[in-house]
Amino acid sequence: MTITESAVSTAGVSLQGLTKSFGPVRAVDGIDLVVAPGETVALLGPNGAGKSTTIDMMLGLNKPDSGDVRVFGMTPDQAVQRGAIGAMLQTGELIRDLTVRELLAMMASLYPTPARVDDVVDVTGLHDIVDRRTNKLSGGQSQRVRAAIALISNPDLLVLDEPTVAMDVEGRHLFWNSVRQIAASGKTIVFATHYLEEADTYADRIVLMARGRIVADGPATEIKATVGLRTIRATLPGVDAAVLSALDGVKSADRRGDAVVLHCSDSDAAIRALLPAYPAACDIEIAGAGLEQAFLMLTGDHSPEELS
Repeated sequence: MTITESAVSTAGVSLQGLTKSFGPVRAVDGIDLVVAPGETVALLGPNGAGKSTTIDMMLGLNKPDSGDVRVFGMTPDQAVQRGAIGAMLQTGELIRDLTVRELLAMMASLYPTPARVDDVVDVTGLHDIVDRRTNKLSGGQSQRVRAAIALISNPDLLVLDEPTVAMDVEGRHLFWNSVRQIAASGKTIVFATHYLEEADTYADRIVLMARGRIVADGPATEIKATVGLRTIRATLPGVDAAVLSALDGVKSADRRGDAVVLHCSDSDAAIRALLPAYPAACDIEIAGAGLEQAFLMLTGDHSPEELS
């Protein structure tokens, strides 16, 4: 079986009513989530949002206090035994003194229908280090090898928890090119990241978590649109930001040299007010909220009732 073949296409990942507490801390507070086969889903949220705990329950590393987990119709333990799940977690080290090829071959021997080592090396771009010993790898190279280990079982579900933390910019670029190839083969991918641009660029769908609950779920464009904020940028020297803040449709204004940035609740009303009052304004740009703004607003200090 090659890395490009996906054996399961009729089911997906289902989390229903998941809760998990550690002493007085409710880490996961009623998660309902369905991931369709072939989807690439990003889990986003601040530290302590419950992302890693949710992933641990998806993998069978932690049992929920209540609720149910199914991975392609199986329990997590059944899916792991079958080789249907591959995971790259935040913790763990490579076995020392083996070459990368030897390590991948050893891991492949543990599964019933593994991918070919050469196929995994191809898709993860490890040709330049495949004969190097694991204790001679940089942090970023080790991360790429850990991703290859997650793929060696030829899983239907690939789970990545903060996969690019130790990588430089070039390493992250190579890694996500590999993930794109894997996704194109029909694999289901769930990843947690604190790099918002990774979620924005590579996920079909973003699940935003805060305080153990899902506060937004949808494509990045949809999540950005829920914030409802737009900004107007213009070159307009000599006008006080406080005066611009009083314009119709403007919530606040910042000055940045000769440029101003208007944060708008109604950008149409704001631009209609701005141009007649200040016809010298030029280089005008109107933009929607970015994912960072949506992240900060939706995961801010609100009560659960406000976020539901």
